[in-house]
Amino acid sequence: MLEAASSALANFADPAMLLYLGAGVVVGLIIGVIPGLGGTGAVAVLLPFVFVLEPNQAIAMIIGAVAVVHTSDVITSVVLGIPGSASAAVFLLDGNKMAKKGHGGRALSASFLASTIGGLIGIVALTLVIPVARPVVTAMGSPEILMLIVSGIFLTVLLSKGNMVKGLLIAAFGLALGMVGVSPVSAEYRYTFGSDYLTEGFALVAVALGIFGVAEIIQLVARRATVADTEMSFGHGWARGARDVLRYSGDVLRGSAVGVGSGLLPGVGATAGAWLAYGQAQAVGGRKKGAKFGEGDPRGVIAPSAASNAIESGALIPTLLFGVPGAAPFALLLGVLLIFGIQPGPNLIEQELDLVYFIVWSFAFAAIIGAVLALFLARPLARLSFVRFPILAAALIPILFMSGFQEPLNLNVFYVMLTLGVIGWVCKIADIPRAPFLIAFVLAIPLERYYFITVEAFEPGEWMTRPFVLVVALILAGATVYSIYKHRKTSSPDDPGSQEGGDSESSESSAPLFVHVAVSVAALIFFSVGLLLAFNFSATGRLFPLVVGIAGLLLGGLSLFKDLRAVRVAGSFGRLSGPFTDQLKFVGISLLWILGFIGLVFLFGMYVGTAVFSLVFLLTVARMKIIASVIYTASIVGTLYALVTFAELVAPVGWLL
Repeated sequence: MLEAASSALANFADPAMLLYLGAGVVVGLIIGVIPGLGGTGAVAVLLPFVFVLEPNQAIAMIIGAVAVVHTSDVITSVVLGIPGSASAAVFLLDGNKMAKKGHGGRALSASFLASTIGGLIGIVALTLVIPVARPVVTAMGSPEILMLIVSGIFLTVLLSKGNMVKGLLIAAFGLALGMVGVSPVSAEYRYTFGSDYLTEGFALVAVALGIFGVAEIIQLVARRATVADTEMSFGHGWARGARDVLRYSGDVLRGSAVGVGSGLLPGVGATAGAWLAYGQAQAVGGRKKGAKFGEGDPRGVIAPSAASNAIESGALIPTLLFGVPGAAPFALLLGVLLIFGIQPGPNLIEQELDLVYFIVWSFAFAAIIGAVLALFLARPLARLSFVRFPILAAALIPILFMSGFQEPLNLNVFYVMLTLGVIGWVCKIADIPRAPFLIAFVLAIPLERYYFITVEAFEPGEWMTRPFVLVVALILAGATVYSIYKHRKTSSPDDPGSQEGGDSESSESSAPLFVHVAVSVAALIFFSVGLLLAFNFSATGRLFPLVVGIAGLLLGGLSLFKDLRAVRVAGSFGRLSGPFTDQLKFVGISLLWILGFIGLVFLFGMYVGTAVFSLVFLLTVARMKIIASVIYTASIVGTLYALVTFAELVAPVGWLL
């Protein structure tokens, strides 16, 4: 083990490796400040580079981004009162109050240092777990791995944010999309409809960018407002914040422990972990003399900061040891490993232990580098929130779509990204968690493979009664019962947008009832068609599609039943009025702009299409002056050209140019 750890550390003697790690850290810090994108967005933006880098270089860059997102998303929460992510909302309670009193610097320095320590503690936990878990992991057979994958998807829904039934439904949808292309068990094409583009299946980068990145953009791109509308004040007390971390070291350790525990459970995520850490800090210190929780107590910043980064490092444990992503960003990391032919789980621990320790070292170095950079970059990063979103979107739209183009090298991927963006937006307003979709999509192929091996090698009564399988099944049953019990105690069962699996993913859940009904009906149609098409496949190839199709139909029926019951209680399907109508208007305009961009790229290629789109968009929507628009457009096109020239990305070619 020591030999593997030292061998992994030796990789960082190469300055280029530190350069790739640092690039990931910088991207993670920047993306973390922009509300809505978060760790998944940071990883998705970097994924195209995976195809032109060596495995260790790509992994270092991805880990660098994941390790620091929750370091920088604190900045806007503390300084501006605008959460950089859902998990950063906890810092509004004390961090923002400290900033209003002139102690913003104190809150930020305490947060940066605590998050670094939390991340390192999580890495220590992973290091200690490896030798203990090694014999357990290597002793697992296909039934045990199958149950672990099922539990990962299921727990992601139960412990994730939003409507539980529709969360399971969107997970089944992710599995269905993951089956498009060549079957891993029968070597036949499924659900391709004769399209050459679909023979390779849906690209991971495009799916991730669509369901998360494009979904955020279509909601905000037509709005001319800035993210922040308050005065920025950092205040003072940077050194005092570091002393607070030493003074409240117990809160750092407890917050880190909560974070690691939350990271171990797939789907809990940084939001739940941060609030749990805040709750335990308040429970322990709330009655002590001088406690000011909710009014500017530094412990209210320190504990959740330590937990947020510990969650990310803790989530590496199920991802690497069992091949079950602990959170959505790690589903993308798992996808990167699979791209390089690296299968997490028993084989990784037995044959590539040095790679595990390389990831451990990458996370440790990234946490330290991220904290140092955050201290120096806090002011310029916070200023991003004062930039009107259309100005950011003029650059984000071309970069996101060019990123999604890299894996399939087919312009049809643009339509896939836009469609998934619309689905992601519907999920946001209908309170459907999106993390289960992405995790299920990534796990679809290994789930089908282990399901096929299990049912072929064992009788149902044999593999279902294995001790580990029974234990996992009991855990899932207990978690389901508890989730239903908690839901019935805290909310009305007739509300389709009620929080059946935790806190809602978005505070913008304002969809009328007919939207919920439409989602359920669309799901029933989708899975019915998929089920009928499955009978055209071979006996082996249809096995898993039939299971997913039947599960989707059952979940769709249950979802529709709940929605119609809610309609009966409400007395109507809801109306197109108020804020929802305004939201539809903005989204419609955004979709037209993005379609215009896609049309221009199809006709004239990436460079000319981006130049025309960005210039017209900046003049019309962002209302920038013509000289500034021309300069900014030239910068965007120049960036794309630099990515093609130096990073070896591929720019789409149009029909005319």
